Amino acid sequence: MSVENEKLANSKIPGLVISLAIPSIIAQLVTIIYNMVDRIYIGHTANGTVAMAALGITLPIVTLITAITNLFGMGGAPLCAISLGEKNLEKAEKIMANSFVCLVASSVLITIFVLLFREPILYLFGADESTITPAKQYISIYIIGTIFVQLTVGLNAYINTQGFTKMGMKTTLIGAVLNIILDPIFIYLFKLGIAGAAIATVLSQAVSCFWVLKFITSEKTNVKLKKQYFKPDFKLIFAICSLGVSTFIMTSTESLLQISFNNRLALYGGTTAVGVMSIMNTLMQCVSLPTQGIMIGTQPILSYNYGAKKYDRVRECFRFAIKLTTASTFIIAGSIILFSDVFVKIFTPDLTYIEFSRWSIKIFLIGMTIFGLQLCCQHSFMALGQAKISLSMALLRKVILLIPLIYILPFVFGDFEFAKTLSKPISEFALDPSRVFLVLLAEPISDVIAALTTTTLFLRFYNKHLKVKNEA
Repeated sequence: MSVENEKLANSKIPGLVISLAIPSIIAQLVTIIYNMVDRIYIGHTANGTVAMAALGITLPIVTLITAITNLFGMGGAPLCAISLGEKNLEKAEKIMANSFVCLVASSVLITIFVLLFREPILYLFGADESTITPAKQYISIYIIGTIFVQLTVGLNAYINTQGFTKMGMKTTLIGAVLNIILDPIFIYLFKLGIAGAAIATVLSQAVSCFWVLKFITSEKTNVKLKKQYFKPDFKLIFAICSLGVSTFIMTSTESLLQISFNNRLALYGGTTAVGVMSIMNTLMQCVSLPTQGIMIGTQPILSYNYGAKKYDRVRECFRFAIKLTTASTFIIAGSIILFSDVFVKIFTPDLTYIEFSRWSIKIFLIGMTIFGLQLCCQHSFMALGQAKISLSMALLRKVILLIPLIYILPFVFGDFEFAKTLSKPISEFALDPSRVFLVLLAEPISDVIAALTTTTLFLRFYNKHLKVKNEA
């Protein structure tokens, strides 16, 4: 048994979770800083407000790329860890090799498709005459680096799942720090604006990609990427996709969600509302990404010990993780709501954006205070190989609740007095403020219902399937 596997099997749970989670949390925090800095640079360019809206319009494409990456990366990583727990190294290496092949093939197809149809896609996603040009500039460059993004994120999941979370953290650090350095060079020094931000991202992800490939083909890793397993094994690919489909749907529906928000907000609030949505998406990441970092660190422990049938360790790990995730989202979301002015002014000096965002944040993020429950239980289902339940919960929040509510609430309640009263702070900035309010209100309603439902289902699974104590 390797040193890392020995830790997963026998180290004390609280210390083990913290030791594995801290590098992942740092990596996620660096990602947040990068995302914020990227938008700060863009927001302070000569035509920053339009550029921010354009960036928000390209976000569904970027999110969809992440979704396909998660299908093969996050779908295969728990299976790899479970195979390691079963002492089946050959199967673990075959799983990673098949994921690699799928990541390369999908990135080529995505790049070709987006380059051919980028303009109609962007109009579909909410672009107008003022935002189509900068949106095309950004996505035309970003999409060329799709293969680097997919291999970096997808294969980094295999580094983390083996317990090498410090190495996984370094992967994220390299890309994010390099991006932060390159952004002002290309945006301001070379005067490339939003196109410069895209160039910085592609170059940074290329460096991260080579870093990941070097590690997983070296002697330092437990599970190696080997050419002999590159021939597709469709049985394994099906297993990878079966588990990864819930994460894929959870992320891809985020793309559909962003399209829905952009379209409704453009209709009721104009370009300003779309730009504000870009700011709020970044702040939402400030809430969710640190919590995801906790669960990235927790996943190898859950998966390995579930494969080894050490259910007592699985239970202890989950109990500790849900305390951390719940505290994390409550504190971070609460702080952003209480000090919304401070956060908004970081992104833009535009007074209209500041007023609009200050009001929107208090509505949009209130449900995120308990979102740690959702994230912990959702990721725990994934880590334990429960694809069907994980998929159902992925569909619940966005597809069943949030996306329909974005359209239903403004249609049904748009003329009600309570909506008009609560939307008065943005009456000067929005075309139809009461309906803007109701579009944003769909988010907290969905967050609360989904969090409580997912937690209830996981506790039932916990009591039914994790009661057998391991005697080893």
